[in-house]
Amino acid sequence: MIIVHGVIPIVPERRKRALQLAREMSDATQLERGCISYDFYVGLQDPNALVLFQEWETMEALMRHYQTEHMKVFMDALPEVVSGEINTRRFAVQTMEATANEPEENYVSESEAPRIVH
Repeated sequence: MIIVHGVIPIVPERRKRALQLAREMSDATQLERGCISYDFYVGLQDPNALVLFQEWETMEALMRHYQTEHMKVFMDALPEVVSGEINTRRFAVQTMEATANEPEENYVSESEAPRIVH
């Protein structure tokens, strides 16, 4: 699985247009073969930051996504709403099932694993 995370700073006066572009992009992308999830979120600390979170079955599916017409439309419209540098990160994720045959020394013990507190 491939995960892409991005933060897009938007011009406050063009926020409505940015949200419209995000909705259109999300709707079109979620119909693509190989897309597990694709959505934008508004930042809690900064409501003028859109957070993008994508999950793809394979790198090939993600590469096909970059070639779609809706990606071209989105990228062409983005400069009118962006207020700064867009930051993205891509991660390759392996499920525990896929790693079940790896040696135990590759795993973090439960006591060493970070704890998430709600």
